[in-house]
Amino acid sequence: MLFLLPLLATALIVIPFIVAIKRQKAGKKVNARRTILTNALSFIGCMVVMAVALPLGVSAEAAEAAAEAGAAGLGDGLKYLGAALSTGLATIGTGIAVGGAAPAAIDATREDEKNFTKSLSFVALGEGVAIYGLLISILILYS
Repeated sequence: MLFLLPLLATALIVIPFIVAIKRQKAGKKVNARRTILTNALSFIGCMVVMAVALPLGVSAEAAEAAAEAGAAGLGDGLKYLGAALSTGLATIGTGIAVGGAAPAAIDATREDEKNFTKSLSFVALGEGVAIYGLLISILILYS
């Protein structure tokens, strides 16, 4: 039952847009504010349900697994924490880098199409930071 929760969440989030598109194709008036509000409330409701229900189901499974295999040590927890931090901070840095480089690349390409490859390389350099963070996480987890 727990594996159906993400599918249900996705359905609840997408349904308001599907209804709005069908109403628009049928020629009926679509209230965009109502559609977006319904979508936002569906999203918030799904996140609350997942934040409450998912840990309860996972914690029950984790308690059974810990009883069978023995409790994990502090070293394992710190290993996972380090892997999560390296990936998370690297992707935050990537977002900051691409957030500044991508609009500049679009403007440079709009002015002169020959600048496309140069500007694309700067955006790719910003994306490389996330790949390095992921690589460090893999090295931490499997060493």
